[in-house]
Amino acid sequence: MTVIPRFAASAAAEDIAQALQTVGCVIIENLAPVELVDQILAEMDPYIDATPYGSEDFTGLTTKRTGALLARSRASVDLVAHPLILDITQKILGPYADTFQLHLTQIINIGPGGQAQGLHRDQWCFNMFPFPPEMDVEVSTIWALDDFTEENGATRVIPNSLTDPPTAIKDNHRTVGATMPKGSVVIYTGRTIHGGGANNSDRIRRGLNVDYILGWLRQEENQYLSCPPEIARTLPAHVQKLAGYSLGAYALGYQDDIRDPFAVLNGHEAGSSFGGLDTAIPIVNK
Repeated sequence: MTVIPRFAASAAAEDIAQALQTVGCVIIENLAPVELVDQILAEMDPYIDATPYGSEDFTGLTTKRTGALLARSRASVDLVAHPLILDITQKILGPYADTFQLHLTQIINIGPGGQAQGLHRDQWCFNMFPFPPEMDVEVSTIWALDDFTEENGATRVIPNSLTDPPTAIKDNHRTVGATMPKGSVVIYTGRTIHGGGANNSDRIRRGLNVDYILGWLRQEENQYLSCPPEIARTLPAHVQKLAGYSLGAYALGYQDDIRDPFAVLNGHEAGSSFGGLDTAIPIVNK
């Protein structure tokens, strides 16, 4: 059985990205301090308690999915914008866009008795659009907020499934559990077949799901409502841009009179012209 490549927190982004592009999934062990994980959970617990369970099998009848991390947990910024994760993501998505952005943030709590989620590819959220088979449009991460074990529902992935046909979602026998200690993270791409595991333990399994996409695609979680301007202004500049308060490409995402949303958010003057189309960078020539 193919295993998931594992790396130490000190590993180089280039090595991790190469494995991710080859196998479709990697684990970085002990990347986040346990104290930071506990702080995020303490800040999010009231919101998790108020979150309803899923209404159907895919979202999980015993599973809670609590989002809006940037607005609700200041400590989560350290994971959402972790430098190593962003570096790896840039290496994966960089060939297809000048910028990438936050796609979603959510804490996934799988309760005892939770059934295994159906296998899928995350990029199918784009209305099942048939992107070129070798093209990466999304990078997904799940941080272990508890130890991930086979018993409590560790995320399951199919290594080397990047270009498999859609029918491969039936290959449950090929899945491998992303078992890892608390504070570790499993990374996979939008092309990787995966799904949440079954929780056969007597405790909740908690994971922080943060995904990133090309700057010219629509975000799954509406960050402008989840993290509105009055809150976004309090975040570091690079996190504001990551959340989507910036241009996603040439003339993409401007506000009203062709103003740069990042400048508007921060009360700066912004020009009202992008220049000619010759200033745009054609990605196909990269």
